[in-house]
Amino acid sequence: MEILPIVARGASSIPTKIFYPRQTVRCSGPAAFRNQLARDIACLLDVDDSVTSWSCLGESFHHDGETYFPDLIAEREGCRTIIQANEQSEEMPTWLPDGARSAGHEFQVLKRDDLPAIRLRNAKELLRYAGYEVGLDDRVRLLAALEDQGTLTVAECLPAFRSVPAIPGLASLILSRAVAVDLDDALISPETVVRRYRG
Repeated sequence: MEILPIVARGASSIPTKIFYPRQTVRCSGPAAFRNQLARDIACLLDVDDSVTSWSCLGESFHHDGETYFPDLIAEREGCRTIIQANEQSEEMPTWLPDGARSAGHEFQVLKRDDLPAIRLRNAKELLRYAGYEVGLDDRVRLLAALEDQGTLTVAECLPAFRSVPAIPGLASLILSRAVAVDLDDALISPETVVRRYRG
């Protein structure tokens, strides 16, 4: 019994809703989700340094006449992970894990309790500003200061922004991996340490 992935042509027919935040950074294709849990997992993918891109409901797997679209596909260097959001109200086909693995992908099921709460809140707050673009002048000004000082606090970074509002500008640079902050220990605050992103 062969289980094969196929490119989704009818993905738009899958029941989806819009969940917030609307903005994404590394999503390839339309951003539509079955539930809030899938949306929250996608928020975490946008701030995961190992993720190069991700997509949602964009590829289907079929088995014995049944077709299923997994919630998310995360692309990492040399690795592709199929991610299923485990909502109690929605059942996943029992054959899907084996189908993903037989196609050479990793497979992961995530529940609400699996998500790091502080990192998720920081990610969602940053993504509110994903649409901002930071000009060369502001970016170079901040990166030069970080190169000189090593690290700065969020509060110390704010005067570097003159062409865009400071908080949206800093958030945009974090999301674009120009600078980095710790998203796990505490919510982003004036005292949060900012450093250059080193990969």
